[in-house]
Amino acid sequence: MRPCCNMHSTRRTDRPTRTSPRDIVAWASRPCKQGQNGPVIHGPDAHATKRCLASLRSIQPNDVRGRARNIPSGLLQAIVALSLALPWTASAQSPKLDERPAEPGTWGYRPDAGAISQTDPPSFSWRPQTGLTWEIECARDAGFTNVIYQAADIEFNVHCPPKAFGQGSYTWRYRGKDKQGRNTQWSKARTFTIADRAVPMPLPARRELLGRIPTTHPRLFVRPENLDRLRELARGEMKSEYLALVKECDRILADPPATQEPPKYPQGMQTKSEEWRVIWWGNREYTIKVLNSAATLAFTRLLGGPEKYGQEARRLLLECAKWDPKGSTGYRYNDEAGMPYNYYFSRTYTFVHDLLTDEEKGICRQVMKIRGDEMYNHLCPRHLWQPYASHSNRAWHKLGEIGIAFLGEVAGAEDWVWFAMNVFFNVYPVWSDEDGGWHEGVSYWASYLNRFTWWADVMREAMGIDAFQKPFFSQVGYYAMYLMPPGNNGGGFGDLAAGRSARSNVPLMSVLAAQAQNPHWQWYVEQLGGPVPTGGYIGFIRGQLPKVQAQAPDDLPASRLFAGTGQAYLNSDIIDATKGVQVVLKASPFGTQSHGYESNNSFLLWAYGQRLLIYSGYRDIYGSDHHQNWMWSTRSTNCITVNGKGQKKHTVQAQGRITAFLTTPQIDAVIGDASDSYEAPVELFKRAILSVKPNLVVIYDRLRASEPSTYEYWLHAINQFDVRDQGNIVTQNGDVVCDIAFLTPQKLTFEQTNEYDPNPRPRIKLREWHLTAKTAERAAQMEFVTLYRPHKANDKIERHAVLDPIPGGYVLKAALPDGSLTALLPIDDGALLRAEGMTTQGAIKLK
Repeated sequence: MRPCCNMHSTRRTDRPTRTSPRDIVAWASRPCKQGQNGPVIHGPDAHATKRCLASLRSIQPNDVRGRARNIPSGLLQAIVALSLALPWTASAQSPKLDERPAEPGTWGYRPDAGAISQTDPPSFSWRPQTGLTWEIECARDAGFTNVIYQAADIEFNVHCPPKAFGQGSYTWRYRGKDKQGRNTQWSKARTFTIADRAVPMPLPARRELLGRIPTTHPRLFVRPENLDRLRELARGEMKSEYLALVKECDRILADPPATQEPPKYPQGMQTKSEEWRVIWWGNREYTIKVLNSAATLAFTRLLGGPEKYGQEARRLLLECAKWDPKGSTGYRYNDEAGMPYNYYFSRTYTFVHDLLTDEEKGICRQVMKIRGDEMYNHLCPRHLWQPYASHSNRAWHKLGEIGIAFLGEVAGAEDWVWFAMNVFFNVYPVWSDEDGGWHEGVSYWASYLNRFTWWADVMREAMGIDAFQKPFFSQVGYYAMYLMPPGNNGGGFGDLAAGRSARSNVPLMSVLAAQAQNPHWQWYVEQLGGPVPTGGYIGFIRGQLPKVQAQAPDDLPASRLFAGTGQAYLNSDIIDATKGVQVVLKASPFGTQSHGYESNNSFLLWAYGQRLLIYSGYRDIYGSDHHQNWMWSTRSTNCITVNGKGQKKHTVQAQGRITAFLTTPQIDAVIGDASDSYEAPVELFKRAILSVKPNLVVIYDRLRASEPSTYEYWLHAINQFDVRDQGNIVTQNGDVVCDIAFLTPQKLTFEQTNEYDPNPRPRIKLREWHLTAKTAERAAQMEFVTLYRPHKANDKIERHAVLDPIPGGYVLKAALPDGSLTALLPIDDGALLRAEGMTTQGAIKLK
C-alpha cells in the first residue's frame, strides 16, 4: 500500500476511452433527462463525455478558442451543447472544506493557533470528511513562501511527519482531495511554536515502520534474534523468575482450564441486571484464564521449557479458535471478553507459531481476520476525531497487537498496525495533556496505563519506538505522588477510586519508574514497601530493565496543579500523608464525562491519613440507577445546587476550569470556575480555596443567578455529622476530627441522612452521611464563606473567626496556631476593598 505521507507523489491518470465524434453527437442529440443536479448523460460513453466536460470547465473563457482548435468540430458541438446545460461554478468542480470549529468531545484542530509543542514534530489533526484524502503544508512564514514540509495522499485526518522540524515558529495548513483528484480550498493557516527542549518524536513512514517488524515469529514482546539472550537469562541471573514460570506452567498442566465456549446472554435478559453482570464479567475472566494460560505455556517453552508446554498451549489455542468470532466473546457483543480474547490469542499464536501446521495457522488467521476487522471497523476512523469513548482507549492498542502478530499473514493487518501507531503518535493520551494528570481518576489511570505499558513493550521490541519519550510519560507518575502521598487512603475523584490506597499504585509506579528512570517515582515505590514484580512472562521480560536510584521529593513543592485535567492537589506534606492535610479541587475542561463524572468546583478533604469530606456512593454497576442518578449528580459531591438542581450530568458540556493557582510553603490557593457547568438560571459559580498550613482551610464561594434562587451546600462524610449550629459542626473519622463553620450566609437550615437517592443494589451495604445546608431566602447573588479546621481528636485548636461585611465584599479574621489570618474577599471581579491596611480590586488578598 502507498505510504501515508510522501514528500513527492505522482498522480495516476486513467486512459481515456476511444470514442468517435459521431457516437457522442448521436447520444447528445437525445433529449437530456433532468436530474437533481443537472442533466443526466446517457449512453455507453457517458463517462468519457463527463471527463471531457470536467476538463473543459477547467479552461478559462478566454482560453476556450485556442484550445478548441484541437477538438473535432462534431465533438466540440456536442460538448458545448451539454456544457450549456450544466452549472459553470467552482462548487460543481471542487469539494468544499468543512472548517467548522471543533465541538466539545472532539480532538480538535492541532496544533491550534498559538500552541507550543513539546514534541518535534508536532502531531497534526483536523476535521475529517468522507471521501477525501489530505495534503498538508508547513512553512516558516505565514505566506507559505518557505515551505519546509509537505505531504500528500494522507489517509487519516491526523498526521505526524517522519522528520523533526527544529525549534521555532511555524505555520501550517491543509486541504482535501476527492476521488476525482479535485482539491478543496486550503484551510486557514495556524501558527505554532516548537519549544526549545521539544522531544524528537517523528513517526516513521508507513513502509519503513512496518518493515521493522520481524517477518518470522515470535513478534510480540520478543524478537526472534533476542530469544537466545532471554534463554541465557533464564539459565542465569533470572533463573528464579524462570522457575516461577515453570511452576505456573506445571500448575496449568495439572489443572487445565476449560475450553468450552462461554454462554451468550439468554434471550430476554435485562441488560445490566445482576444476572447479566455475572455473564458479562464472568466471560471475561473465563476467556483470560484459558488464553493467558496458553500464552504463559507457550512463552515458557520458548525460554527452554519442556515441549509439553508448547503442545498444551497449541491445544488451548485451537480449542478457542472454534469459538464463534462474533458470539459471546465477540468484540461488539462483549468487549470485556472480546478484547482479552484477541490479544491473548495473538500472543499465544506468535509464541507457538513453529508448532502449528499450515492448516492450523490458516484456522487461526481466519478467526483473527474476522475479529480484527470487527475492531478496526469500529475504531477507524472515528477514534481519530472522537477519541473519548473509554473502552476504545484500550481497544486500539489491542488491535495493534493483533496486527503485528498477523502482519503479512492476514489481509488488513498492515492497516491495523498503521492505525494503532497513528493513534499513539497523534491522539494519545486523551484524558490528560502533557502535565500528566488523568481525568477518569486513579483507578482507571492504573488500569488503562498498566495495559498500555504492554503496548509500550511491544512497540519498543517490534518497531524500536520508545513510548516513554512522550512528554506525558515524563510527568505521569507525579499524578499518583501528589494525589496519594504515602499514607493516603482513598483515591480522589473518579470511578472506583475511593477504595484505593497509596500502596495500590505501586505495581504501575514500579513500571513507570523503571521505564522513565525517574528517581522520585522510585522513592514513592520504596516508601510504600518496594517494587511489586509484574509477574508472568511480561514480568520476565521487564526484569531486564535497569534499576533506578531513589530520591526523596524534597526539591519539589508539596502542592501541584494538573491544569489539563483541571485538578489541584493542595498538600501540607507529600512525604507522609499521616502528618499532613490535603484538599483537592476539581474544575475540569473535560467536564463530567466518562468515569470522571464528579461535579466541577467540588472538593475533597483528607487529614492525617483519614478521609474526612468525600464524594459519595458506590458503583454497583456502570450506568445503574444509583450510578446515574446519585453518583453522577451534584448532590453526591461537596458542591452546591441551585433551586435543587445540579450541574449537567455526565457530559463534556459541563465545562470547568482552574483560573488561578498559587503554592508556597505557608499557604496554597486555587480558584475554580464552574459557571458553564450549570443550566439557567445559574450564571456564575466561582470557588476559591485557601489552605493555610498546617490546618486551616477557607472556602469562599460566589454564585449569581438570573433570578432569585435558593442555594444548597452539600457535604459528605463517612460518619454522621454533629450539627450544633451553623458555626459549630463536627465530622470525625477515626482519631481525626474536622470542625466546620459557615460564617455566611446566616439562617441556614440543615438536614442530613445516610440514605442515597436512589440507593445502590441490595448487595451493596455501604452507607455514608450527607449534610445539606440550605439558604433561608431567595436571592440572585449569594456568597458562602466556610472554614474547615482538621486536627487530631486530642489536639486543642484555635476556633475563633470573624467575618465582617465591608463595601465590595468581606474581611475575614481567623485565629491560627501561631498568629492570625486576615483576608479581603471581594464579591465580584471588579470590587474595590480597603480594610486592615490592605487594598485590593477584584482579587483575594491575605496577610
